[in-house]
Formats: sequence, structure tokens, C-alpha cells
Amino acid sequence: MNSTAETITSSRKYAILAVCCMALLLVSIDNTIVNVALPSIAKELDASIETLQWTVDAYLLVLAGLLLLSGSLADRFGRKRIFMIGLSVFVFGSAMCGLTDSEVWLVAFRVVQAVGGSMMTPVALAIVTNVFTGHAERAKAIGFWSASSGIGIALGPLLGGILVDTLGWRSIFWVNVPVGIAAIILTARLVPETRSATPRPFDPIGQILVLAIVGSAAYGIIEAPVNGWASSATLGSAAITTVGLAVLIPYELRRAQPLVQVKLFTDRAFTTSFVTVLLALLAFAGLLFADTLYLQDDRGLSASAAGLLTLPLAGATVVASLISGRLVARGKARATLVVAGLALTAAPIALAAFGPATPLGWIVIPFIVFGAGYGLLNDPVNVTAVSRLPNEQAGVAASLVSTSRQLGSVLGVAIVGSILAGSGSSGVVASPSGFGVAVSAVLACCGLAIIGVNAVSTRPPAAQHPARPALVLTSSQHKGDLS
Repeated sequence: MNSTAETITSSRKYAILAVCCMALLLVSIDNTIVNVALPSIAKELDASIETLQWTVDAYLLVLAGLLLLSGSLADRFGRKRIFMIGLSVFVFGSAMCGLTDSEVWLVAFRVVQAVGGSMMTPVALAIVTNVFTGHAERAKAIGFWSASSGIGIALGPLLGGILVDTLGWRSIFWVNVPVGIAAIILTARLVPETRSATPRPFDPIGQILVLAIVGSAAYGIIEAPVNGWASSATLGSAAITTVGLAVLIPYELRRAQPLVQVKLFTDRAFTTSFVTVLLALLAFAGLLFADTLYLQDDRGLSASAAGLLTLPLAGATVVASLISGRLVARGKARATLVVAGLALTAAPIALAAFGPATPLGWIVIPFIVFGAGYGLLNDPVNVTAVSRLPNEQAGVAASLVSTSRQLGSVLGVAIVGSILAGSGSSGVVASPSGFGVAVSAVLACCGLAIIGVNAVSTRPPAAQHPARPALVLTSSQHKGDLS
């Protein structure tokens, strides 16, 4: 194919990285802003804890279900194109969430947001990993990319708290609009188009099975406290999830170019990365969901004060993410992940001892520890996972990593929310045990599992991963394939 190619310059690499970080920042802000607004949404719409779970999980479910499809579309039609479409859809969904006055429409437009978000996060990571081809520079770039998530965590609760206390909960969605429009403009100006030379064919059956598996699992967990754990609805959801997996795995194994690359999970290092991300996000999402209700409902804090107390966690995440990138570049990926697991185990154990009368200042310590653990693991799992596929399928690799993140988030909100709903409490405290032993135990077990899977992993030192070939980008006039 005839094309006019340009070799990317160093300065443009970092400009592209900044745009991709802005997209992740947008998604991160949205997630944490919604969490801090949940009590206000519940009061105004007279919503139950199950409704609050669906406000969060409707977004996460669709995001998890469509990430693989979005990565495939990006590889086929161009990563820049899909990225810009995703930004546009996300901005539209955010604007409509800010206009709605119905809990049904709120959940519906959260779904619209998720459709856009599914085209943003994995494609942004694919762009970054295609631009930064050397091992050391890629590790550092992904460290910055991961750190932007921590910045979003910091801005979300604080900005959301201020907006909720001054303008109401609907305004939290409007903050996405100007940021999203800016990202669209910068993408159009800075990000070059790349695509796979051999894109995979579409897999509608695999896509339907993925949505059925994720949706039925989350529905069963979220609605179990209402329907009953032994009810036909709960057992039926479990059956759909089990049958879906039993059908999906052999079906995808028979396809030459599957939607879900099941064979990739035979690689122990990749599977370890996938499981580590899922466990970490389960703990992280569960902690944020419980923390919001604990601080506002059980401790009587305003949304702004609750957001302020989340800043140490976010700050620790940002700092640890930057440190993590440097450690991975030096070949210390496994040690970094084990230390991260230790931090994610210790913090929930400390929170279990917090009671309604415990001085709030003490909560900063476990939050810092938890944020540091979460920040440390982002870079090593991302670098390992996206290095397992060639450049022309970077969208697939990035989508698998992002899918594990969203699955973990869905399970975290669903499991922790079900524990709280089962206790009959609108918040975290059903007894004088602060965050609650049950919630803290679930979160701590995630940290222990992270230690276990990484301590025995045969993950090769990061420095042994071969560098990818230099990236050649196509011009807007003659769009060729990635070389």
C-alpha cells in the first residue's frame, strides 16, 4: 500500500502521552465524582443502596462488556478515529446525565457514558504503547499514564464534593464536558492515526457471551440481598454465568482470530497480570464505595469534607505510580507487585478497627498505605500485559487489561454493596466496628491473593522483554498500515 509515513519525534511522543493521560483523567474523575455524590443522589431520588450500586455498576458493566470490541474496532478502523468517537459519546452522555431528573434516565445515560468510555481507556493505552517502543521509555510513559488515574482520584472527590455542596449532584457530570471537548480538539491536532495491518474479523457471538457473563454475574451479586441468595433469580444468574463461560472458552479457542484470546491465558505472566489487576480494582472500587457511605452517612461529613479526606489516598497513588515506572524499568516488577500486595492487605486490616468514634485524622494513614499499594502495581501489570502481543494487536492487549480493571470494579461495588445491603444499613457501619469486619476482610483477602499469585509467578525480569520495532505513523492524507 502506498502511504506517506512520518517517524514520530520525541516531543510529539510526550504531547500524545499528555492527550492520552487527559482521557484517562476524564474517566477517573467521572468514577470518583459519582462515588462522592451517591448519598446526595440517594436523598434526592429516594434511592436504595441497590440503586446506588446500579448507578455505578451500569457504567462499569457496559464498559467491561465492550472494551474488547472497542480494541478490535480501533485496530481495524484506526485508533485515533475510535478514540475521538469515544470522547464525543462520553461527553454527550455526561451532558445528558447532568440534565436528567429521573433515576431511570440517570442509569440509562450512564450506559451511554460507558459506551464512550469503552473506546477511550484501552485505545489510549494502545496509542501509548505503540508510540513508546523502547522498554525503559515505555515503562516510564505508562507510569505517567497510570499516575493520571491518581490525579483523577484526587480531583474527583474534592471537586465533586464542592460541586455537590454548592450546585447539587447533577453538576458533577457537567465537569466532564469542557475537559472532554478539550481532549477532542487536542486529539484531532496531535494524535496521528495508527491501525493494525491484519485486523481481526468481528465476533458477535463472542461479544454477546461476554456481555451475558459479566451482566449476569453482577446482577446476581447486587440483587441477592433483595431476592435472596437461594432465590431462583440469584441461582439463575449464577447458571447463566457458568454456562456462558463453558460456551465462550471452547468457542473462542476454535476461532482463528477470537474476540477473547483465551490462549493468551496459557502464558503464566499474562494471567498473573490479569488476575492482579482484577483483584486490585475489586479492592479499590470496594473501598471507595464503602468509604463514601462511611464518611457521609455514618460520620455525618459533608461531601466536600469526605472528598478532602480522600486526597491522601490519591496523592499516594500518584507518587507510587511514578516510582513504580522507574522500578519496572530496572527489572524489579515482581518485588514491586509483592510490596503492593502487602500494602493492600495492611490498609483494610487497619480500617477494620475503626469505630464511629475513632478520630477521623487516623483514617489518613491506611488511606496513604492503600493508595501507595494501588499506585505501585499499575505499571508492572500494564507493561507485562501489553508486551505479550505484537504492535498490530496492541488494542487487543490493552483491552484485555482494561477489561480486567472494569470486571474488578464491578465485583468490588457488587460484593461490598451486597454486604452493606445485607446488614440492613444504609452505610458501612452496621455495628461499632467502623468499616466493618466483613468489608475489610474482603478487601484484605484481595491483597493477600495479589501477594500469593506474584510471589510464585515466573514473570521474567522486565528488562528481558524485547523492544518493539520503531513506530511509523501514517499521514492524514494517505492512511497506511502500521509497519
